[in-house]
Amino acid sequence: MNAAARRRRGGSGVLRVILVLIVLVVLAWFATVVFQGGGGNASAAAPAPNDELLKQGEYVARLGDCAACHTAPGGKPYAGGLAIASPIGTIYSTNITPDAKTGIGNYSYGQFERAVRRGINAAGHTLYPAMPYPSYAKVSDGDIQALYAYFMHRVAPVEQVNHREDIPWPLSMRWPLTYWRWLFAPKVAPVETAATGDAALARGQYLVEGLGHCGACHTPRAFTLQEKALTPDDSTYLSGGVNDNWVAPSLRGEVASGLGSVDQEELVALLKNGRSARSAIFGGMSDVVQHSTQFMSNEDLAAIAHFLKSLPPKRAETALTYDQATRTALYAGNTDKPGARLYVDNCAACHRTDGHGYGEVYPALAGNPAVNATDPTSLARLVLHGGTMPSGREAPTQFTMPAFRDRLSDQQIAEVLTYVRSSWGNRGGTVTASKVSDLRRLPAHQQNLMTGYDPRVGEQPTQP
Repeated sequence: MNAAARRRRGGSGVLRVILVLIVLVVLAWFATVVFQGGGGNASAAAPAPNDELLKQGEYVARLGDCAACHTAPGGKPYAGGLAIASPIGTIYSTNITPDAKTGIGNYSYGQFERAVRRGINAAGHTLYPAMPYPSYAKVSDGDIQALYAYFMHRVAPVEQVNHREDIPWPLSMRWPLTYWRWLFAPKVAPVETAATGDAALARGQYLVEGLGHCGACHTPRAFTLQEKALTPDDSTYLSGGVNDNWVAPSLRGEVASGLGSVDQEELVALLKNGRSARSAIFGGMSDVVQHSTQFMSNEDLAAIAHFLKSLPPKRAETALTYDQATRTALYAGNTDKPGARLYVDNCAACHRTDGHGYGEVYPALAGNPAVNATDPTSLARLVLHGGTMPSGREAPTQFTMPAFRDRLSDQQIAEVLTYVRSSWGNRGGTVTASKVSDLRRLPAHQQNLMTGYDPRVGEQPTQP
């Protein structure tokens, strides 16, 4: 066989492979068209709305934190347009007002239910899992019916075309998401609670697993982007994750980096007011407090805290013990340790040389779980770009952490953070200048500064 013949045969082999791949892709696409699955009845009708149902729906919308994602800063309530960073590109939240042209005004109750709990829109396309339908699959029929009534009859319609996703091809194709949904989205079913007879524990589990969708941020994800666990019987559930370049800490019982050192009353205070006697909310969790948890009833807040405090730790950790050495050295004017002078000049006025801060104003650094986290990303990002604690139900005043990106170099920030993470008994690791440099390139977190006003809030709903 001469060289030309071998080249022709090789070329035809490659062509056959390409044709086979094309056929397989077409068959895979065709399967998603014919066998969409997902269940539910798109033509199902909702019960007639009444005042009680509408009031319940308004509260459920708060529990589900719908406004935080479906309203862009400065935009109209629920009209969408918020940019959501993801590993495959930027996703934009959609218009869920009852506008018939650009929103969900033409959705039947059945179509609404399929979108919220099953991740399938009215056109039959699978939603990106930025919409936490794996969690909402556990929301009760009654709450979904109330939510539908609220959006259709109490939310003002807004004509605003949905923003196109900024995701490169071929990742931008929607049909492969059907396979993701088949593999990873759970069936619609009630939350499976332990038979303890503890009604508050069961209610807390329902809120955390379902409407609160806490696992969407606080549970680690696999490389295929699904949450590694969806229920508390797996210790990976709520053991900490990463969302939008913030580290979402463990909500389990780790005594240094989780909730092991946070009692139930302090946890309720954090969810209600965005701060406690020794800590404060920042980063992505600020939106959760601002638009959701501060509006929850005291009973629901207590139930959530009760359930979270029932979760055993994923990792064995030794409890932190306060060490006076740093306080003594700084009080004596000894700043020889790397990062000590930077701390005195930039941090001590608010967080104090003893690391205890000022209760409900400037959080303590000593023993703080965020300071002792294995990954210092959130801490470094907060120092670089600053942040403002949310206004809370009983604590409307907001306090701001200034941004130090223009004042301190990457090396200086690394030094002061390493100092903080190794002082007063803290056991966080070293922070490198390269880590700070990577985070410096990120945009600052979008949030309000020194004001409780936010157009996403609108009128505050009454609690049932």
